[in-house]
Amino acid sequence: MKHITRTFFTGLAVTLPVVATLYLLIWATRATEHALDGLLRFVLPQAVYLPGLGVALGLVLVFLVGLLMRTWVARKIFSWTEKLMYRVPLVKTVYGALRDFTEFLSRPKTQGAQQVVLVRLGDTDLRIIGFVTRDDLAGLPPGMGEPGTIMVYMPMSYQVGGYTALVPRASVQPVDMSFEEAMRFTLTAGLSVPAAKGV
Repeated sequence: MKHITRTFFTGLAVTLPVVATLYLLIWATRATEHALDGLLRFVLPQAVYLPGLGVALGLVLVFLVGLLMRTWVARKIFSWTEKLMYRVPLVKTVYGALRDFTEFLSRPKTQGAQQVVLVRLGDTDLRIIGFVTRDDLAGLPPGMGEPGTIMVYMPMSYQVGGYTALVPRASVQPVDMSFEEAMRFTLTAGLSVPAAKGV
């Protein structure tokens, strides 16, 4: 019986991540296709339309927006629109959080941005993996942090959530891991071990 159970869980460990990943990819593809296929069917003749053109159009549009944002006019229009969004009560909360998160992920991976650290908890030997989100507290309300304090995000395992803490710089120890490796390691409660450097 133990052999059967072990074999089942081995198969589950192999198939579940693959199936979940494929499901998310298929869902994202279908959602994009559904959102843009109406426009394509309106523009293109029925004989020319092929499944998957919606996804291709979505990728092209994202790339074109990236190119457009290099122009001064587009940046000004986007800045004006963003200011309006930040004035709408519910919209500003959702948009602001997503905007900050995407900026955090796209920030250059320097010492301050996305630096993986171990945070010591008080005088104990316990340490938590975290990510430095701000290495200076300029612009924050007075009294929110003392000199030598940094802001660290500490994710929780197996769920979307975590804690953002102000910690003394002396309480953190840099770790030689990439942001992606450390996030995967933390979210899987240490089960996902990063590959050795140079392997």
